Amino acid sequence: MPSKGAQTGLRDDGDTAVLPGTAGEKAGAGNAGGRSRRFGRRNSTGNSHAGITPYLLILPALLAIVAFIVYPSIDEILSSFQRLNAFELIGHVTHWVGFDNYQSVLSNGYFWEVFGRTVWFTAVNVVLIMVGGTLIGLLMNRLGTKVRFVLSIAMVFAWAVPVAASTTVFQWLFDEQTGVVDWLFAQCGFHGMAHYDWMSNEYTAFAVVIMCIVWQSIPFVAFNVYAGLTTISSELYEAARLDGAGPVRIFRSVIFPMLRPLFFGTIFLEIIWVFGALNQVLLITGGNPVGKTATLPVYSYLQGIGQQAYGMGAAIAVITIVMLCLMMSFYFRIILKQEDEL
Repeated sequence: MPSKGAQTGLRDDGDTAVLPGTAGEKAGAGNAGGRSRRFGRRNSTGNSHAGITPYLLILPALLAIVAFIVYPSIDEILSSFQRLNAFELIGHVTHWVGFDNYQSVLSNGYFWEVFGRTVWFTAVNVVLIMVGGTLIGLLMNRLGTKVRFVLSIAMVFAWAVPVAASTTVFQWLFDEQTGVVDWLFAQCGFHGMAHYDWMSNEYTAFAVVIMCIVWQSIPFVAFNVYAGLTTISSELYEAARLDGAGPVRIFRSVIFPMLRPLFFGTIFLEIIWVFGALNQVLLITGGNPVGKTATLPVYSYLQGIGQQAYGMGAAIAVITIVMLCLMMSFYFRIILKQEDEL
């Protein structure tokens, strides 16, 4: 039976029919429109939740960054403008001195001596790490599966050892009385090295520290290089060999151009890692002999914790970060230029 208010007409068989454009059709259209509007609201709500979800997922990481990086950095910067020693620290007394700490640090000749030492120390370590890691990565690419697996496990163990444990091992190896290294030198005929004190000379002390850092860092570079080598097609190697290229030419003309962004990114990370190395130098040498092995992080630690001049130590730390950023800005320009060329 037609709905109330609907216009009807007679069909040829005598029955009634609802005419087009009547209230029944409008009601149906209204219901359809209502359903579509309801569906539209549900979809828009779902899309809004989908837009918030990524931010909720990264929220814990952002909170951790703020708690463990941003807040300590701000506190360190504020401390660098204060005269802060043990008495003021315990009594929560604040003495603002402005830029006096920075002026004292920058006018000290020993600071610039330490800065130059830190730069060459970083350069030597990064060169050795990159060369050693690249050679091992190339070796891994040529080895069989089983041998490569054993080598990978050995490097993972070297990489996973905590810094304090690895530095303790190197202290034992180069100990003056019971060190294995001195014993091996003596067994090989170098009897003057039987009880040699490696920490008595700044160059031999730095040599021990460099060996420790290189040993810890090479696995990271080796794995990166090997992972990059797996992305290079074997056809490129075959084409280079057909042209008469040897191993050195293949690396220079095929591997390095293909992995240039990887090499630059790895160098960037290693510079940051070595420039800020504190535990290795502090635990092995303590900055001795007579402060000749102190780098900028060690110098900041000795001033702040050792002499309880926390404001001065904070100023040295801030200057170290600023100098590192200035040096890395030139490196960033090289990376951006290489990316534009690619």
